[in-house]
Amino acid sequence: MDALRSGAFQLLWFANHWFLSETCYNKTGISEQESRYSAMKTKEKQPKPDWLRIKLTTGGNYAELKDMMRSKTLHTVCEEAKCPNIYECWANRTATFMILGDICTRACRFCAVKTGLPTELDLQEPERVAEAAEQMGLRHCVVTSVARDDLKDGGASIFVETIKAIRRKLPLCSVEVLIPDFMGNWDALRAVMDAKPDILNHNIETVARLSDRVRAKAKYARSMELLKRAKEMRPDIPTKSSIMLGVGEEWDEILEAMDDLRAVDCNILTLGQYLQPSPNHMPIARYVHPDEFAKLKEEGLKRGFSHVESAPLVRSSYHAHEQVKSAEEARTASL
Repeated sequence: MDALRSGAFQLLWFANHWFLSETCYNKTGISEQESRYSAMKTKEKQPKPDWLRIKLTTGGNYAELKDMMRSKTLHTVCEEAKCPNIYECWANRTATFMILGDICTRACRFCAVKTGLPTELDLQEPERVAEAAEQMGLRHCVVTSVARDDLKDGGASIFVETIKAIRRKLPLCSVEVLIPDFMGNWDALRAVMDAKPDILNHNIETVARLSDRVRAKAKYARSMELLKRAKEMRPDIPTKSSIMLGVGEEWDEILEAMDDLRAVDCNILTLGQYLQPSPNHMPIARYVHPDEFAKLKEEGLKRGFSHVESAPLVRSSYHAHEQVKSAEEARTASL
């Protein structure tokens, strides 16, 4: 049955990507010609502002972590998604592990992670992640993954085993998981929640109006349902989500997305600037000024989020260890 499912998935994947190539569409969701023009136009009209200049810090810790990840054949979202904070985070010995391989079954129009047919499941990956976390001496470990729509449970079982492996190696280390939507498989979600991560993170990425354009297969309503069900399953576990700005959203739509997240009792919110990974990805609509991010942080806190991280270079896992502390303090204060 698994072989049949895998074969059917491969056929569908090839058919889908053949259609996209035949109609000359790429990750932007518009024609290649439009994409090149839009990217060129964005680049000409909107040079990267000074506040997005990144200080490169590639000292001993950075090199050590890079070597360790390669020696254990592990992947990090820091590298695969071309995170702008990799130099700062790795210099401080923090990283976000990416499990289930480095090939995603989806092709979201903002994401730099490779898409295609994934390799076979690596059942030893959870132990290697735990060993790396132990070697790094982590107090807070973030684990995310590519989307694996070819797997019946979307890879939930590997998330569970990774949480357990980290806890065995580092009993005092908090574990945050950033999960895909599992295509609405709520049994898969329950398995992850029953493993009791310290934070359950699922990103909505953008506002409702733009969701179908920006995200492949993922649905805004399904993401909200996932966060709602996660909280119902384990009310004591903080939930978290992220929105990237600069893809064409309006101010009122951002506030509406915040309200939607609070309606499902999401506790932590991160907001950051979308940066185009390549000319073939969705173009940047605008660069959002740091002052606007500061105002959005105020709006988020006013709505009851226990922690809001909001700045141009913020990504979902940025300063994640501080978010755990804030969430815990807010939970204690509410008792």
